[in-house]
Amino acid sequence: MTDQEMWKLFMSKEHLQDVKYEAWAFGGDPDGLAQLVLDGIKTGTASAYPLYELKNEPLPEAGSYSVILDSKNEAVCMIQTTKVYVVPFNQVSKEHAYKEGEGDRSLSYWARVHEDFFSTCMSEAGKSFEKNMLVVCEEFKVVFRE
Repeated sequence: MTDQEMWKLFMSKEHLQDVKYEAWAFGGDPDGLAQLVLDGIKTGTASAYPLYELKNEPLPEAGSYSVILDSKNEAVCMIQTTKVYVVPFNQVSKEHAYKEGEGDRSLSYWARVHEDFFSTCMSEAGKSFEKNMLVVCEEFKVVFRE
């Protein structure tokens, strides 16, 4: 199913009009992370704030909708963002790390994996990762799945 098809089903089911959404896949392991969302384990994500600035993109907002895609760009589910906040990488909380649902759900695991991921993303953008780099933390809930 495409993101547009899922969005139309959701809009029809919820009787919504004139609501926008974004479609995207998680970085690193799109299929595995999407499965964690479907399993109710992953209820948070984080992204590098400097990349929003570089691309002049707005930050996610509470109440916004996203269709989560797998590695084949097929729609997996729809989420609604419930909370967004920005903190330095080295101040991300153990609670947020747990909500991300990856590995053993510890802050040390989260920091190790995300330092590697953010270092790659920043390098590709011609920037470097720093431990005090701002991170956009997002919490969400699944609102629709096939």
